[in-house]
Amino acid sequence: MWDKLALILLIIGGINWGLVGIFEFDLVAWLFGGAGSLLARTVYILVAISAVWCISLLFRRSEELSFDTADH
Repeated sequence: MWDKLALILLIIGGINWGLVGIFEFDLVAWLFGGAGSLLARTVYILVAISAVWCISLLFRRSEELSFDTADH
């Protein structure tokens, strides 16, 4: 469950950074009232925590990853 949640948050963060890089548009800030708002900062922090969590995915064998279809 945590691996999937972390990957979802990283996808959201990656899309947001892509929008910032291509269009200079921060979707998270736009949705939550500016980059300095508590909600936007919370999303940014959650994306950062998920990135740190996903570092462990690099060092796990594929059999150990909880998002493998064999586990379900």
